[in-house]
Amino acid sequence: MAAARSFRPFLLAGLMAALALSFSACGKDGGGEQAPERGDQAVARVDGKTVWASDVKREAVAQGLIGEGEPLDASSELFRRVLDEVVDQKLLASEALKRKLDKDPVAQRRLAAARERILGDMLVESVVSDAVNENAIRGLYQEQLKLAKRSEEIRARQIVVGTPAEAEQVRKLLAAGASFEALAMERSTDAATRFNGGDLGYFTTDVMPEAYDAALKDAKAGQVVGPFATEGGFAIVKVEDRRLEQPITLEAARPQIVRFLTYDQIRDLLEKLRGRAKVEVLVKGDGARPVPPADAPKAAPQPKTQTPTTQTPQAKGAQP
Repeated sequence: MAAARSFRPFLLAGLMAALALSFSACGKDGGGEQAPERGDQAVARVDGKTVWASDVKREAVAQGLIGEGEPLDASSELFRRVLDEVVDQKLLASEALKRKLDKDPVAQRRLAAARERILGDMLVESVVSDAVNENAIRGLYQEQLKLAKRSEEIRARQIVVGTPAEAEQVRKLLAAGASFEALAMERSTDAATRFNGGDLGYFTTDVMPEAYDAALKDAKAGQVVGPFATEGGFAIVKVEDRRLEQPITLEAARPQIVRFLTYDQIRDLLEKLRGRAKVEVLVKGDGARPVPPADAPKAAPQPKTQTPTTQTPQAKGAQP
């Protein structure tokens, strides 16, 4: 271990957790060689007590270095660094016990609080892992698909020019069989779309300027409409396709669904526990319950594709 390592601020938090676990395990064999998890690997020993790969992974997750369930290669630099910190925590905790710091009343309160946090986290993890499963995720996704209202999408190309005379020239060239894409690249003044043949991608008319909504409302696939006045000049638009708006995929919706189901389970668990317990708040206040995290959905997620509102037609990549 490097003697010149800088002291890490989070080491104290780790020490409290290590002391809490040591305190709760008094009288048990702390140096047992049986792996705590199936397939676990012994990666170090501190005064004869084994440090397991799962100990290192748990610390890496606690620090936000990896996500829950992500692998951590025992040969990686990150693993060795976190292992170094776990060893430091165990050495500090062991020395604190030798000095009987755990017997101090203040220390015992802090240890008890750390133990309660750990047990609370374990309960939440257990409840969430049982409830937030693939069936629940797919079930909520299908439920929201049935509830979601799907608008009609249009895929179109446009040519924008500065004057009515230029627009009329473009219209005549198109009527004579000229390529819409080629004319868009040659004549259009809209920098956002001219170099991809005027392609606007798929959009719903509510995100477009009012003139587009009126012009495209009844247009059929393959039809050329315009010219009509827009903020950027005069537009001629070719409708390539009309279809129902594509729903969000399960994989794209999965993170939001998991957050919603997780928050829902935690809320229900706390409501049940508070309903069974006698809780007396002895300080004055407005009585408001803590607000949920900012990223916790307030209602079931609506799997509806959103298209940013624009004041002028913007280039969008065509969807498959």
